[in-house]
Amino acid sequence: MVFAAIAITFCGWYSTPIALASEYSETPAPISNEYNDAAYTDNCDGIGYLPPYTKENLTEAEKRGRCTWYLWTGGNATYYRDIAKRTHGGVDLLQLINSKQYDHDQRLQRFGAINDPGCEKAKEEDEYGFLLDKCKDPLSTGVIGLRKFPNPKFDKAKWNYDQYIKDSEIEPPYLIGQSCAICHVALDPLNPPKDKEHPQWENLVPALGNQYIKESELFSTKLRDDSFIKQVLDAQRPGTSDTSRIATDHINNPNAINAIFNLGDRPTYPEVMNDGSTKNVNHILKDGADSTGVAIASLRVYVNIGMCGDYWLSLHEAMLGRTPQRPFDIETARKNCEGWRQTEARMADAEAFLKTIQPMHLKDAPGGEAFLTKDEKVLERGKIVFADTCASCHSSKKPPAEIAADPDQAKKWYEESVLSSNFLDHNFLSDDQRYPATLIGTNISRSLGTNATKGHIWDQFSSKTYKELPSPGELTLYNPFNEAKPINFPIPEGGLGYYRTPSLISVWATAPFLHNNTLGLYNEDPSVKGRIAAYTDAMEKMLWPEKREGIISRTDRKTKLDLPPGDPNPRLRLPVPKGMPVNLLANVNMREAITSLNLGNLFQDLRPEGGIKGKLARVLLRANKSPDFVEDRGHTFGANLSDDDKKALIEFVKNF
Repeated sequence: MVFAAIAITFCGWYSTPIALASEYSETPAPISNEYNDAAYTDNCDGIGYLPPYTKENLTEAEKRGRCTWYLWTGGNATYYRDIAKRTHGGVDLLQLINSKQYDHDQRLQRFGAINDPGCEKAKEEDEYGFLLDKCKDPLSTGVIGLRKFPNPKFDKAKWNYDQYIKDSEIEPPYLIGQSCAICHVALDPLNPPKDKEHPQWENLVPALGNQYIKESELFSTKLRDDSFIKQVLDAQRPGTSDTSRIATDHINNPNAINAIFNLGDRPTYPEVMNDGSTKNVNHILKDGADSTGVAIASLRVYVNIGMCGDYWLSLHEAMLGRTPQRPFDIETARKNCEGWRQTEARMADAEAFLKTIQPMHLKDAPGGEAFLTKDEKVLERGKIVFADTCASCHSSKKPPAEIAADPDQAKKWYEESVLSSNFLDHNFLSDDQRYPATLIGTNISRSLGTNATKGHIWDQFSSKTYKELPSPGELTLYNPFNEAKPINFPIPEGGLGYYRTPSLISVWATAPFLHNNTLGLYNEDPSVKGRIAAYTDAMEKMLWPEKREGIISRTDRKTKLDLPPGDPNPRLRLPVPKGMPVNLLANVNMREAITSLNLGNLFQDLRPEGGIKGKLARVLLRANKSPDFVEDRGHTFGANLSDDDKKALIEFVKNF
C-alpha cells in the first residue's frame, strides 16, 4: 500500500523480516533449564497457566509446543532492530518496554500490550539507563510475546542513553524479538483479571487473539499530525493486523486476529498441490489462501517474523513494492536456511499444543449463567433458526451427500443435529469453505490480496486449486463522490474474491465481528458483562443491518502525502483534504499509477490548499486496487427473520 515504507506490521503472525538473525540465533527447545525460578521450569509450565478448558495433562510434545508458542521468535530480533533504524526510532520495540518512555502501568491501554505476570515494574534504571521490568524469566521483556536478547553489535564504550533516544543508529545493549504470543495470548473471558494492566497467569489464555492490540498506536508515535500515513494508521481497528502490509499488495486491509479452538475438528478439503498431487488440507487465512497444509502455513508465518530473511528479501522489494515479486521457494529455504529447519522441527509439537485448546463457554464464566436464557422455548426456537439459517455454513457436522442433495431432507437433518445434546461437541462451527465475496457481501479488501496468487511471493504456500479459482463476478460498490454513479468493479480471477467461513466457537467473547472488527461495540472491557455488551451490540447490528453505522474511514484534518512515500526529500507533497476516504489513496499502488495513469502531472496541477476532487478523484478510483469504502457492510443472512427469531438466535449463539 502507499504507506508501506513506514507502517511495518507488528503482530507475530503477520510481521515481516528484514534479515535473519545471522549474528544471533536462538537455541531450539527444550527451554526447561533457561529459567532461574521454579515457576519457569518443567518445559515452561509456569509460562502460561493451563486453563481447565485446555487438556488437563499435556504430553511432553504438547509442552514443547507451548514453549514454541509463547517463546520462539525465529531469530527475528535483528529484524526489529533494523526496523527501528529504518523508521528513525518511530517503531522501536526496545522503547515500548522502556518505562521511561511508556508507562508500564498503561501498556494495555496505550498499545494493547499485555504485561508478563512473572515480572515487576522496575524501580530503578539498569546500568545502561533503561527502566526495564524485573522478570523471573531472564529473556522476558515484561510484555507477553516480546523477548530480550543481547545485541552482539553493542559497544559499551560508545554507549550513551540520551543520544540513543535521539539517534536510533546507535546500537543498544538489547535486541527485542517477538513470538506468536504477542498477538494471540489474551485476557481470559472465564477468569477476567481484576486489573487488566496487571493480569496473573490464570487470567490469560494462549490463543483467543489479543482483541486490544493496537498496531496503529505503535507505528504512529513519531508521525507528524499532518501526515496522511498517520490517518491511515488511526483508521485501523484494535485487535487487527494487516497481513499483507509487507510484502505489500498495495491494499489497506487490517484483519481480526483469529481465536483458535477445536483445531482437531477443523474440516479439510481435497486441493490440487503445485506438483499436481491432491491432498486433504485446511483452508487457512480468511481468504483460504494458505492451502497446502498446516505445517507449511505455519512456516510461512515464521518467514514473516524473521526466518530466512536474506533469501526472502531477495525476491521482492518489501517496503514499497516497486518491483515484481518472485515466489519464495520452499526447497531452497529448507536446504540453505538453518532457521527454516529449526522451526520446521518445532511445528508438529506446536500443532499438538494448539489442538489441546477447547471452547470457552459462557456458563463457566463468573456470573455467566445470568446472561443465558432460562426460557427453554426461546432456546429451542433459537436452535431451529440456527439450523435453518446458519448451520449449513457454520457447522463442521454435515449431512451425508444423498441427504444434502435434497433441501427438505437437509433442513430436517440440520434441525435434528442442532437440537441434539451433542451438537457442539467436536464441532468447529464452520465448514471452512471458500465462498465468493459477491455472496457474502462484506468489504472485499482482504479477499483481494495478491501475495498468494500465481507468480507472487507466497505462490508455493497456496494450492493450484486456489490459484485457479474463477472470478466471483462483478461488484457494484458505493461511490463516495457520486452516489448516483456506483462503482462497477470486476473481480480478477486466480484466487481473488473469496472468504472462508469463520468459526463461531466462543463468539460471545470475541466481538466486534467481521474480518476487520468493524461490526459492533468496542469497549475494551474484558469482564463477562463487558463482553456480553459487545456481543449483543454486534449481533443486533448483524441481524438488523439498518442499525449499522455505514463506516467509511475518512481523514479528520488536512494532511499531506509525501511522494515517493517515506522519502525524506519527497518530490511532491500531495495535499489531502479533510473528510476524504482514507482508502482512496491507501489502496493505490502509487508508483504504478503515476506511470500508467500519468498521475504525476495531475498532482503537479494541485494548488497548495487544494485536495482530491474532480478528475483526480475519478482517476484514483480507476487505479484503486479495492474501491470498497464501506467497511461494516455485508453478511446480511438472517436479516429477514422476525424480531422474535432474531432474539432467539442471539440467545442460542451465546452458548457457543
